[in-house]
Amino acid sequence: MTDDEHPTTPDAAGERDPVARHFFPQAPAAVPDDPLPVPLLTSSSPTAPPPTSPPPGTPTGPSGQPAPPASPAPKRPSWGRWIVWASLAVLVLAIFVSSRINLDYYAIQPGTAQSVQPFIKVPAAKSHPVTRPVLLTDVQEARVTALNYLFFKLQSNTALYSVPAVTGGTAPSELDAQGALQMSQAEASAKTAALRHLGYTVTATPSGAVIAGTFPGTPAHGVLNVGDVVTAVDGKATPTALALTQVLAPHHPGQTVTFTVRKGGTGAPGPVSLTLKRTKVELDGRTVTLDVGILPQDQVDYTYPFPISIDVTDIGGPSAGLAMTLGVIDALSGGKLTGGHTVAATGTMDAQGNVGDVGGVPQKTVAVENARATIFLVPPGEYADAKSKQRSDLKIYPVSTLDQALRVLAANGGQVPTAALVASTSNGAG
Repeated sequence: MTDDEHPTTPDAAGERDPVARHFFPQAPAAVPDDPLPVPLLTSSSPTAPPPTSPPPGTPTGPSGQPAPPASPAPKRPSWGRWIVWASLAVLVLAIFVSSRINLDYYAIQPGTAQSVQPFIKVPAAKSHPVTRPVLLTDVQEARVTALNYLFFKLQSNTALYSVPAVTGGTAPSELDAQGALQMSQAEASAKTAALRHLGYTVTATPSGAVIAGTFPGTPAHGVLNVGDVVTAVDGKATPTALALTQVLAPHHPGQTVTFTVRKGGTGAPGPVSLTLKRTKVELDGRTVTLDVGILPQDQVDYTYPFPISIDVTDIGGPSAGLAMTLGVIDALSGGKLTGGHTVAATGTMDAQGNVGDVGGVPQKTVAVENARATIFLVPPGEYADAKSKQRSDLKIYPVSTLDQALRVLAANGGQVPTAALVASTSNGAG
């Protein structure tokens, strides 16, 4: 067979060389001498550019192309952030709870020292401009809690007192009313002492027994209030606190008594019934037994020769008595009582002109020094306390009566409106 006789089809080629098909089963078929043309692939999209080699260092896949970006790792819970928020929540809760836990203390801090004159009003025809007014001073009281205890404890000018020492056994809910009653009584006594000192006549009429406080757990608590005035018991008049005590003495626990009461001291008299019960209470650091549970004081109505008023706002208690008395005298006598000095005063004042003890004098001394006072009048019992906070530019004088206070002012250049006063003082300034 000649070469021209060999078949030219692929099948024929395979049949023609069985040995090659055995040893090379994947061998390609013979390519014809004149292969058919391969049609071009067409597309409606632009022709893709030829692939380019990735920059050196770029990760590549098996085909040599850049590897797709790695998937981001799943986010883990931010435990640190949760711990911070939980800690803040616990801290806020602790602050809230500790601020609600009252300890058995009151904190006494320096208050203010301010002019007494704006609180005093006298008839224009009798009034004189005051050139350098007397200062009254006060303290700030705050209930100590578990939150602020350490803060108050570290303050050098703050003192901590037990609750009974501050309240005297009075229920805390009655403290504001008690302070208002004491200020009202101090204002009346100051006007009376000042006017009598200037030679005016002031008449006093006992008008009952005023309730200065009640004790929790006793029959009177919650029925009789601070400021109520008892004028009779079972029809028997009680013009004074002593008379009230004497009328109640024969009664015993279990009996019901009827009080005639002017509520708030100004209302029309009306009946209030109480059943007596023996109750143990704490009073001035000792245990006492009470059947009614009241603290009565004399209620006195004064008649003045002309209208005069003292209205000290936002301050409770009787300690401004001396300052108010001096302020009235200053307004009615020429307005130069202090001799050009900045004078502060503290101490109670009764209608007879006696100066009584007060509390918080170390803190009041700081307050008057902050106001740049140069003279401070205090009760003799608080002289040492005032000295404990004294600065070099403050003179402190102990005075037990209105006359002594006026003598001190006269000795320091004040124009005192009484010829009987000696222009010297028996009290040495510290």
